[in-house]
Amino acid sequence: MNDRFAQTPDPPYWAVLFTNQRTSRETPEYERMAETLARIAPDQPGYLGIESTRDAEGFGITLSYWTTEEAIAAWKRVAAHQQAQRSGHDRWYEDFFLRIGRVERAYTKTTSRHEAL
Repeated sequence: MNDRFAQTPDPPYWAVLFTNQRTSRETPEYERMAETLARIAPDQPGYLGIESTRDAEGFGITLSYWTTEEAIAAWKRVAAHQQAQRSGHDRWYEDFFLRIGRVERAYTKTTSRHEAL
């Protein structure tokens, strides 16, 4: 399987879907903060993985996966994550949506759809 895919367990588990539009201001602080969060997130209880992409116009999608809603709430309270949220609101994002959902089913190209349902 592609290393860019998060290696999640069998459902159920939780997903945070963060879609965003970056401002036109490119800042080295953004890249540093993203690297910091990517480094510390795997140490958080309940963390399962992350997938992220951004297009040339600055539209990004990041999915992070967690064992429980409580693990998501705990991650939200981590100081470095709170600082990133403040900077995102103030400087880095024109707009964003954050959605949280429970993953009930998951399958890959190598898993038949019939087996997964």
